[in-house]
Amino acid sequence: MKRNILVVGNGGREHAIVWKLSQSSKVGKIFVALGNGGISELATNVLIGANKINSLVDFAIKSEIDITIVGPDNSLANGIVDAFQENGLKIFGPSEYATQIESSKSFAKKMMIGENISTAQFEIFSDYQEALDYIIEQGLPIVIKANGLALGKGVYICKTIKEAETALKEIMLDQKYGDAGNEVVVEEYLEGQEVSIHAFSDGITTRLFPTTQDHKPIFVDNQGPNTGGMGIVPMPLSFEMMTEIERVVVNPIINAFQKKGKPFIGVLYPGLMITSKGIKVLEYNARLGDPETQYYMRLLKTDLIDIVEACIEGRLSEIEIEWDITPCVCVIVSSDGYPDKYKTGFPIYGIDEAEKISGVVIFHAGTSYENGELQTSGGRVLGVTAIGETIEIALNKAYEAIDLIKFNGMYYREDIGFQIIKRES
Repeated sequence: MKRNILVVGNGGREHAIVWKLSQSSKVGKIFVALGNGGISELATNVLIGANKINSLVDFAIKSEIDITIVGPDNSLANGIVDAFQENGLKIFGPSEYATQIESSKSFAKKMMIGENISTAQFEIFSDYQEALDYIIEQGLPIVIKANGLALGKGVYICKTIKEAETALKEIMLDQKYGDAGNEVVVEEYLEGQEVSIHAFSDGITTRLFPTTQDHKPIFVDNQGPNTGGMGIVPMPLSFEMMTEIERVVVNPIINAFQKKGKPFIGVLYPGLMITSKGIKVLEYNARLGDPETQYYMRLLKTDLIDIVEACIEGRLSEIEIEWDITPCVCVIVSSDGYPDKYKTGFPIYGIDEAEKISGVVIFHAGTSYENGELQTSGGRVLGVTAIGETIEIALNKAYEAIDLIKFNGMYYREDIGFQIIKRES
C-alpha cells in the first residue's frame, strides 16, 4: 500500500526530502506545510504554518496521512511529535523533551557533563553585566551563544571586547532572537577541523551518515556573522574516527534518553570540532541539518521511507543504509543582507538552464510563485547541489550553474570547499 506523507517545513531541507520521497514506489500523495515554489512542482503545498500544531493534526487525520516527517527545529521544540502521537498518528522526529538537546543549550551542556562527553568549557548567564565581566576575566577569543533556538544563528565568535559587548547586547538586551536570548552560554573558543555528524536513531540503534563540513559565516574566509549555512562539502573521516565518534558522541546521548524513558527517535545532528586534544562537541541538533539534507538526499540510495518507518517502529537494526560515494557539494544562493535585513519579491531566472548541467539539482529554500512568476521569498533562496568525479569538479559544476541564475540582490560565497581542495592537493 502506498503511504500518504505530510512533510512539515518550507525550506531547502524539505524540498530535498520531498524530492527523495517522490522517487519512491511506496509513496502516494505528498503534502507539505507550508512548502515553497520548488516543492509545489512535486507535492501539494498546504497553507498551514509549521507551528500550527493542532491544525496540522486535524489535517493529517482528515487527509489520511500515514507518516509525517518534521523538518524545522521549532516545530519539534513546540511538541508536534507528542501531539501527533497522542492522536495515534505516525510521525518522524524526537519528542519535545528529547528536542531540548537542541532547544536549550544549557540542557545540552548539563547532559554532556552527566555523560562525560567532551565539550568546550562554559558558563551560563542570565545577567548581561555578569556575562561581560566573565568574558573580560577569561580573555579572548570567546564564543557567545543564545541559549534557545535561533534558526541556526545566535552564535558569535568574538575576538574583541567590543564584539563581545555587541553580541551580548543583541542577544540579551535587544532580544534579537526573542526568548532564546534570556540566557547566554559563554564558552571557550576551540580550534581545529569542524565536522557535521548526522545519525538516524530509533531510540536504541543508530546509523551514521557520511560526514560533511558546513560553511556557517556569511562572508568568504569564514568572516562575518553566522548563518543557517552557506554551503556543504564532504569531510571524509577514517573508519576509526567514525567509530570513535559513534562511541563517545552519538551513543551516550541516545543511551541517556533511553535510560530516562524518553527515547530519541529521529535524526541526531552533533556539530564537532576535531582538535589537537581530541573530539569536542560544539552542539547537538535534533533534526536534519539544512543545507546538509540537500547534500544527503543526492547521495542516499536506500528508500527514505523505509528508513523513516524503521526508526518509528523501532527496527532500524534490520535496515542496511546505502550511500553513493561520489563527491557532492551544495552552494547556497541567498538574498543580499541575509542573515539580517534583506528584500524579497524579486523574479528568479535561469534555474531550468542551470539544471541542464550534468549532475546539478537545485533545491528551493526561499521561493514562491506570485501571479505565475517564481520570486524570492526568504534569506536563503536556493541550494545548488552538484555531483562530480572529484570535489573540485562538483564545485565547478555548482558555480557554473550559479552563473546562469539571476535575481536582484543575489549573493553567494565564492569559496565553498576551497580549503578542502587545498588540503587534497
